[in-house]
Amino acid sequence: MKKKNVKKGMLPYVILLFVIIFVAYIVAFGNNKVNDLTYDKLLAEIKEENVTELVITPHSSEGTYIITGKLKGYEEKETFKTTTPLTDSIVNQIVSSNPSIDYKLDTDSDPGSSPLLFILVNILPIVLIVGIGYWFISKQVGAAGKSMEFGKSKAKLNTEKNKTTFKDVAGLKEEKEEVKELIDFLKNPKRFQKLGARIPKGVLLVGPPGTGKTLLAKAVAGEANVPFYYISGSDFVELFVGVGASRVRDMFKEAKHNAPCLIFIDEIDAVGRQRGTGLGGGHDEREQTLNQLLTEMDGFGANEGIIIIAATNRADVLDPALLRPGRFDRQVIVNLPDIKGREEILEVHSKNKILAPSVSLKNLAKRTPGFSGADLENLMNEAALLAVRGNKEQITMKEIDEATDRVMMGPAKKSKKYTENERRLVAFHEAGHAVIGLKLSNASEVQKVTIIPRGNAGGYNLMVPKEEKYTATKTELLEQITGLLGGRVSEELTFGEISTGAHNDFEKATKIARAMVTEYGMSDLGPVQLEQQEGGVFLGRDYGKTRNFSNEVAHEIDLEMRKIIDECYGKAKEILKDNEDLVKLIAETLLEYETLTKEQIEYLVAHGRMPEDEKEIQEEEKELNEEKKESTKKTRAKKHEEDVEEKENNENEEN
Repeated sequence: MKKKNVKKGMLPYVILLFVIIFVAYIVAFGNNKVNDLTYDKLLAEIKEENVTELVITPHSSEGTYIITGKLKGYEEKETFKTTTPLTDSIVNQIVSSNPSIDYKLDTDSDPGSSPLLFILVNILPIVLIVGIGYWFISKQVGAAGKSMEFGKSKAKLNTEKNKTTFKDVAGLKEEKEEVKELIDFLKNPKRFQKLGARIPKGVLLVGPPGTGKTLLAKAVAGEANVPFYYISGSDFVELFVGVGASRVRDMFKEAKHNAPCLIFIDEIDAVGRQRGTGLGGGHDEREQTLNQLLTEMDGFGANEGIIIIAATNRADVLDPALLRPGRFDRQVIVNLPDIKGREEILEVHSKNKILAPSVSLKNLAKRTPGFSGADLENLMNEAALLAVRGNKEQITMKEIDEATDRVMMGPAKKSKKYTENERRLVAFHEAGHAVIGLKLSNASEVQKVTIIPRGNAGGYNLMVPKEEKYTATKTELLEQITGLLGGRVSEELTFGEISTGAHNDFEKATKIARAMVTEYGMSDLGPVQLEQQEGGVFLGRDYGKTRNFSNEVAHEIDLEMRKIIDECYGKAKEILKDNEDLVKLIAETLLEYETLTKEQIEYLVAHGRMPEDEKEIQEEEKELNEEKKESTKKTRAKKHEEDVEEKENNENEEN
């Protein structure tokens, strides 16, 4: 049908081409008038001196003379033509009939004597006209073909020679276990069909950006060695209603021809949002596309051997019909990697890099909590770039430290000049954070302190939890707030003045305090959840919060938040007053060195001075590790004695 339609569409253009050629011929040759004269008549006209123009052209291929010219009384485009045999006597006869005749013997313009000239004069113009016409028609047909392909699927077939496998995916152990069934099904579907098992039609990968959702989907296809189609959710939606649904149909049609195969839809929330919601009503094109996707996944037709993997970081906005069994049967949460996962990811991204022997990826993994796989890849790449910029043969911890700071806060602004008073203020502010972290067991541990400005911060304190945990106790949260308030308290105690440098600390502290009161039930208001985060479907993340309380309770929430902040502020003030000399020591050292690492701070606290070289720090670390091991052994022995004693007491009570 399509070929017939294309032929019908070309017919008007073919007719138009012939019309143009005919008109061009008429314009070029239609007004020319050529009169045929006999040779005798020509001689008579020459004798009577009626010939005003005479050209004799030998036609060697035919053995004739072509004689052309004009007679008196002819119009502008009127000529005569005479053909005679090609003999020498012809020219003599013409000259003898009228010796004064002015004739031209044109041997160069003989078309028969030159095949190339004949082609140029007679064939080339026709070829040019036909070629131009064909080009014009093909352009029109191509445009028509593109318009007919408007509803075609934009899903691309991954044709990478070096396929991604599970070896390339680090830090996602449980997630890989969840999707291994898909690989087994794609390799050996009869094994599942024999027991009547139905493999999930769709798997939804949910997690923050950069955690490896796309990489995991590619690894599934690489392990199964099947075709892998990938498309973004935004590729379905167009201005015209019905185009997205057409693309969905075409995508599944193409996938059926290559089954078994995988289809990966990235950012599915672009097309899979809840229907009929949001400001201004629904979105017809997007909703029709979603309806078609739902039909294809679990409609009247069966898509055997086609598995869909989709990725999103906004599963809360997806339509419930998309998540029900029979469509996206399984959700795999792809979380940020833990310390072990980060170490594995760093090993993957450092394979092709030359690292110095002093670089410890394990220590680097400890210092990067909250980093995604993409962040860690960027960190190692930044470190490599810094090493190249410094003309170094290998990447050292200095470049890795700088790369970590760049990823978190941006490049250092060394050219930005502070006054001496500002430098002292920033130094004592950061020293306050550091001392609170050292003195409180549940506060975040100080990894690095610097007064070099980065981004919008005049200095910053890299503080990470001592242990990565999924839950937090009330004491831990209160000590985190105390640590955040340490900078402002240090400014107040040292200078008797406060600055605007603690606004980010207050933002974090207030957020934790409010969550303790309204979400975690950690206040005198009791174990009640008063607020719940809610993101509007089309209104953006955290547009509003659901309030389950009256205005009186809102006042009580404010009082409880103020109570938590005031108590933590008072505790921070008490700690810093008791450790005034330590605050001053760290601040003065910061003013001299500008940046201090965790190891340097610990050495400074223990010895009251900075180490002369790194060997002193390494020896100090060794002693601390031995002390920790000894302390751990004593704790375990004491616990074992207590367990034995408790067991004996229980046995005595039973007897």
